[in-house]
Amino acid sequence: MTKHVFGPVPSRRLGISLGVDLIPRKVCSFDCVYCECGATTKLTVERKEYVLQKQIETELVSYFKNNPDPEYITLSGSGEPTLNLHFGQVIRFLKRNWSHLPVAVLTNGSLLSDPVVRKELMEADLILPSLDTASQEVFFRINRPVESIKIGDYIQGLIDFRKEYRKKIWLEVLILPGFNDSKKELDLLKDAFQRIKPDKIQINSLDRPGRVEGLRGASHNELLQIKKYWNLENAEIIPAALQRKQLSSYSPNIEETILGTIQRRPCTVQDLSTVLGIHVNEVNKYLAVLEGRKIIRSIRETRGLFYAMKEQTEE
Repeated sequence: MTKHVFGPVPSRRLGISLGVDLIPRKVCSFDCVYCECGATTKLTVERKEYVLQKQIETELVSYFKNNPDPEYITLSGSGEPTLNLHFGQVIRFLKRNWSHLPVAVLTNGSLLSDPVVRKELMEADLILPSLDTASQEVFFRINRPVESIKIGDYIQGLIDFRKEYRKKIWLEVLILPGFNDSKKELDLLKDAFQRIKPDKIQINSLDRPGRVEGLRGASHNELLQIKKYWNLENAEIIPAALQRKQLSSYSPNIEETILGTIQRRPCTVQDLSTVLGIHVNEVNKYLAVLEGRKIIRSIRETRGLFYAMKEQTEE
């Protein structure tokens, strides 16, 4: 079992994606209310070698010796990947050794105001930053960033990166009803999109229960109405999680093991990750499908979010 290279996982945005996790769980510059990896344990903007570059490279070489190529290699995982001081060197290692495979970076975009970070991203083929709001108040309600991060600098970092980066940028916005779906918020976001000029604006909703109780995912119809309101040619809605089951990498064996485990006792994502020997992000993909099929349910307890079988009488 590799510790930092995981998958490949069926991704709603990238197809079959091999994940590279450069950050320990859960070191991040945000503590988003909707994060499927759980609460941030170290809220920081300090960049350092959280995971050794040599260890990442060794795991990648081992993976490609024994497995077929994925569609993407994606720097993502349990926290903000650009916090790793050597993430640019990891990208260069990937391009030297597997130049035929595109490298994507999933980032919250919070460090793009740093010219050094922007420069290190230049060799990646696709950058997928996020922007959930364009107002300071809602920024702190949804993303809960390190206090030093201001929404104006955050957006300006995305604008500056677009001016320098000539490859593809797919900007994700996650709609949370009651947080960022008012006319005022949608207008501010549209103005930010038009200044950032991403290749795609990908509209998303909660895939699974958020880490904060009471959050509701936007319905497909609500997302359609927002897309219509923005009236932007490059805006699209990210497809539903259930479609992952059609991907060839979706393993019935892993699904069966998850169901067999939680039939005996409710488990957290971390519990299932330990049982299965796979990364928490990989576990989340299967849970999203099972929840979409209404086979399992989530229960919030003191230790976190647990998953259990849904009773036949439950609607």
